[in-house]
Amino acid sequence: MAYDVSPTARTLMVLELIQNSPGITADQLGDKLGVSERAARRYVGILREADIPIESVRGPYGGYRVGRGLRLAPLMFSQTEALGLVMAVLEGPRGADDPVEVALGKIIRVLPEAIARSTDAVRRVSARGPDPGARTPDPATTAQLVSDSADCRRVVLRYERCPGEEWSMEVDPWAVVVRRGRWYLLCWSLAKNARRILRVDKIRGIETRTETFTPPPDLDALALVEEHLAMGWKYKIEVVIDAPLEQARCWIARSMGRLEAIDADHTRLTASTDEPDWYASQLTAITTPYRVIGCPELVEATEELAHRLLRASGATETVGGQV
Repeated sequence: MAYDVSPTARTLMVLELIQNSPGITADQLGDKLGVSERAARRYVGILREADIPIESVRGPYGGYRVGRGLRLAPLMFSQTEALGLVMAVLEGPRGADDPVEVALGKIIRVLPEAIARSTDAVRRVSARGPDPGARTPDPATTAQLVSDSADCRRVVLRYERCPGEEWSMEVDPWAVVVRRGRWYLLCWSLAKNARRILRVDKIRGIETRTETFTPPPDLDALALVEEHLAMGWKYKIEVVIDAPLEQARCWIARSMGRLEAIDADHTRLTASTDEPDWYASQLTAITTPYRVIGCPELVEATEELAHRLLRASGATETVGGQV
């Protein structure tokens, strides 16, 4: 950095660095600015004198961060607007260093606590890479649903399973999850006394109740949704893999089905699919022997895939008694 940069410019750079890297230390600020640690602390003090809420945390993992309440008038967002912005960002695959992600992080940090908590909850519980057929739900409906989930308030939903078929259900909304551009509500149905996964774009109305709930401890909402989406299709699947559970997890994504240990050296995969040909190709990621149990459709698809691979390689080995 040039030696003649003014103190005012350095102070603003300190604010920018803290916004972009929450937890940055005085020593790191000094390195970025080309000044001493003591000078960096002085610039932080100037920001605080200007009523900018710079918080500091002590300890090996401490550092500076911008607290709630940083005033950026006249920029104001309603909860629906804030969530709409998050929804727009989540439409496409972006990495942690993407400038849109960085900008979104800055906006979330200066929002009022209640709005920031709801929008950041959705931002964190998402799997990127949109499904081409995904439908973005209504932002106002989604904002209310996310708010009720963040505040642990029970709701009554009007849900449209298919056109013309609509019913009400009382649920505890555990989390709103974004997976490949599709928005899901992970909830507990009071009537069915069971966990449910609902499409947010099919929710036609929300009534917030006074009752509250406590979500399950250590809830991994994305994992539960992906596991659920692997089940319930036309063809039931069972595959035995000659490998320990931890090794099998390296080959089988959570959205592919449920893995469970049979013993120390074998793992069972249970799932379902509407596309046996596609599923057979996905199983080729497994690099140890495995066996398809039952499901004639998947067995047939696996044999056909083996034949195609052999023909492509020019080999003359037989599979299932055929060349």
